[in-house]
Amino acid sequence: MQALLLAVDRLSTWIGQAFAWLIVVLTLQISWEVFARYVLNDPADWAINAQIMMYGTLFMMAGAYTLSKNGHVRGDVLYGFFRPRTQATIDLVLYVVFFLPGIVALTWAGWTYFNESLAIRESTFSATPLPMYPFKFMIPFAGLMLLLQGFVEIVRCVVCLRDGHWPSREHDVEEVDVDKLKEMVHVKDEDIAALDAVVVAHEARPGAAR
Repeated sequence: MQALLLAVDRLSTWIGQAFAWLIVVLTLQISWEVFARYVLNDPADWAINAQIMMYGTLFMMAGAYTLSKNGHVRGDVLYGFFRPRTQATIDLVLYVVFFLPGIVALTWAGWTYFNESLAIRESTFSATPLPMYPFKFMIPFAGLMLLLQGFVEIVRCVVCLRDGHWPSREHDVEEVDVDKLKEMVHVKDEDIAALDAVVVAHEARPGAAR
């Protein structure tokens, strides 16, 4: 069972990391559009539509990835003090009552939007139209990935209720931990304080460069 849970985690991670390259594409595309608009005086009429669709795709495809890392926002002020079984009970209720109905509705509606868009070959309203249906396909696709990862999280809740502790999950990049960073570079708080004192003393000298 644990191998299956981690396999779904890896799938969500791989898809999330693959679509994360849209950040690079967006950065390059926006930079070029600014250059073309203000330097070459030759803006592209399709650029804003492409940016919106890429950003929307990036946002939607980050959902399952973030869920696999347990990274969605929650009220940790109280939640973090609960025992694992209490946390699992709360999560399980929220998944069943809110998550599953909401994501099923999103997936169903997204599939309807995609089919309607595909049937009429929907495109953007611009001199150089871009097809809309590939972008709308991302809605049910993101919903399906969220559902798959959501079922994994529900199983994790059940396992935690049975065993009394959370099963392991796939990990990825994390925010910088300042204390761990200090340990890695062998820097102590005393060293930082001494360096600050030297800087303050230097700045306090008459004629010191500012």
